[in-house]
Amino acid sequence: MSGEAAVLTPQLVEAAPPEKLHFLMVEDNPVDVELVQRELRRAEFDFTSVAVQTPEDFICELRAHCPTIVLADYNLPQWSGMEALDILRREKLDTPLILISGALGEVNAVECLKQGATDYVLKGALARLPVAIRRALEERRLHEQRNRAEEALARHVEELRRSNAELEQFAYVASHDLQEPLRMVASYAELLAERYKGKLDDRADMYIKYAVEGARRMQTLIHDLLAYARVTSAARPLQPIDSSVVLADVIQQLRAAIEGSQAEIKSEAMPMVSADEGQLRQVFQNLIANAIKFHGDGPPHVEIRAESTEKMWNFAVADDGIGIPEESGRRLFQMFQRLHTREEYEGSGIGLAISKRIVERHGGSIWFDSVPGKGTTFHFTIPKNGGGK
Repeated sequence: MSGEAAVLTPQLVEAAPPEKLHFLMVEDNPVDVELVQRELRRAEFDFTSVAVQTPEDFICELRAHCPTIVLADYNLPQWSGMEALDILRREKLDTPLILISGALGEVNAVECLKQGATDYVLKGALARLPVAIRRALEERRLHEQRNRAEEALARHVEELRRSNAELEQFAYVASHDLQEPLRMVASYAELLAERYKGKLDDRADMYIKYAVEGARRMQTLIHDLLAYARVTSAARPLQPIDSSVVLADVIQQLRAAIEGSQAEIKSEAMPMVSADEGQLRQVFQNLIANAIKFHGDGPPHVEIRAESTEKMWNFAVADDGIGIPEESGRRLFQMFQRLHTREEYEGSGIGLAISKRIVERHGGSIWFDSVPGKGTTFHFTIPKNGGGK
């Protein structure tokens, strides 16, 4: 056993590393130990090495000096190199293990690699050992890089999750706590308008009117912000529901708007899905109400259908309304984004943002196809396996 006695922490690089590598050899034949060390020196590795013959000595050496690589004879009298691999796993070490064997059939070699051995080298072809070592070092380096990247990503995701949770809580508390003082402002502004209408000059009436309208708009925005926050804060567990029943309830709730616009609503058979019933109702209501609201010159025609794919239910709400310009599509699902003025169409512009949040909470996605002047079809998916949160 040659090499220096000191064992240093290995630095993993592709070619001959500047720092020492420490090899733990599982071998009972001193001649084979010397042959392996000779190949390591010939490859100009700067290394230390220790040879052990028993599982007990192997464990002691692992704990005393964690090796860079384990070089294990496939078959020893009392145990085998694959048992060394099991010990590495029990010790929670991700140390590469290269098997060295006098004869290792192709079937056995493949099986060993499947079980976690890094590589294997025949004793009659030890010239290949440095290549196998360099490959193992590179694989370990890449594996450590990947682990660090995954850990960094996991930390980032956790920070983002916590930040989103805090933001959701803030939005919920702020919108909830603002409702009462805003209600008082709106109520007193309306009292001023009723009591002093016509008793002050026209400018005063106009100012009071603006105050009342602003308070009402703010009430709507606060209500919608609270609804947006409640998608997660007040969410219910996903459970099997009949979406045809949910759709029928929504159509009944929209009866006044349907009759007022003389809308024609058609629907196909709807499936059983795993969903939050109240939130699915909200998505249907938002999409159908928009289809009715943004109609063309004639009465609106709305069709609701569902199609089955391998993993998803794909719902569609299609209309023949005014359509959506392509350049406006990117901001359509953002909060408080409006494509039209309040004078043209009422609303705060948060319905689609809420719908997107609900669909994504269920593990699906939402999008639309539109031709300006001819109509729009909104699609949203719900996983069949109930993959939401």
